[in-house]
Amino acid sequence: MQPVSEKLKKELLASIRSVIDYPKPGIVFRDITTLINNPILMNALIDSLKNYYLEMKIDFVVGIESRGFIFGAALAYALSVGFVPVRKKGKLPFTVVSEKYSLEYGFDEVEIHIDAFRDVKSPRVILIDDLIATGGTAQAALRLIESLGANCVEACFLLNLESLGGAKKLREIVKVTNVLDIEVKDGD
Repeated sequence: MQPVSEKLKKELLASIRSVIDYPKPGIVFRDITTLINNPILMNALIDSLKNYYLEMKIDFVVGIESRGFIFGAALAYALSVGFVPVRKKGKLPFTVVSEKYSLEYGFDEVEIHIDAFRDVKSPRVILIDDLIATGGTAQAALRLIESLGANCVEACFLLNLESLGGAKKLREIVKVTNVLDIEVKDGD
């Protein structure tokens, strides 16, 4: 079962602006602001995700900084569950657990509050972000979720840049749902 219909997929894809040579030459940036400021499409997306995840008995939605917060908070509200942010190092005000991950040139680090899942025993969570490329951030977020004793039922991404292989790698450790798959070509 897919979370959104083929008709909605086409409408969502058409609503996302492609910005050429941003943030540097040769990159095509997928700008989701043109989707999230469209109340009809944004509501249709969140309603579709809500219907898809409703039967899974989710306790929390975990969103990856920063655009994962947009979709994650809206979905958590729709499901009447808690929202948990995964943030870059140094952005959370309380005791955290951290996870480093590789970048093309170096490393980065994400964190989650140590009490993010409150006192829920074996919480069931969904991990969500706007885009998956190589999958490094999502893998680090999954390790954080597991380190706190939670079970990630599924990872969900609005956009999957297929040829970069992140979703494929992630599928080795968790179920992955992509709303839209985008093939990245040379210069894209």
